[in-house]
Amino acid sequence: MYSDKVMDHFEHPRNVGEIADASGVGTVGNARCGDIMRIYLDIDENQIIRDCKFKTFGCGAAVATSSMATELVKGKSIREAMEVTNKAVMEALDGLPPVKVHCSLLAEEAIHAALWDYAQKNGIQIEGLEQPKSDISEHEEEEEY
Repeated sequence: MYSDKVMDHFEHPRNVGEIADASGVGTVGNARCGDIMRIYLDIDENQIIRDCKFKTFGCGAAVATSSMATELVKGKSIREAMEVTNKAVMEALDGLPPVKVHCSLLAEEAIHAALWDYAQKNGIQIEGLEQPKSDISEHEEEEEY
């Protein structure tokens, strides 16, 4: 059973679309379930995320976690965006069924992938950011929910 917040973000997703000339774009997927998530970031000269958009191919939980993730990082600094974890996304949505937790992992990894792209384009290093995996099913069994 999905929470009211999950249903709201699925039925009325926020920040859907693309950002032309995005500062960073991250695409991740889960080969096991077929979900693919792409996050676009527009980051200003002070490293504040001015805008964030997403495109997701997947289930309702994937759409909802994408939508919530964009809401959680918009207006935040890069440092604050790094602190948005899959647990934070799940909590903001009032939880996810256990079989859909991987969707929140996709959202976290898509943010990190977009930040990685931004860092690569600008020749900078973001503390704590590691090169993201393009397929989260490679390590999801290792994650603790």
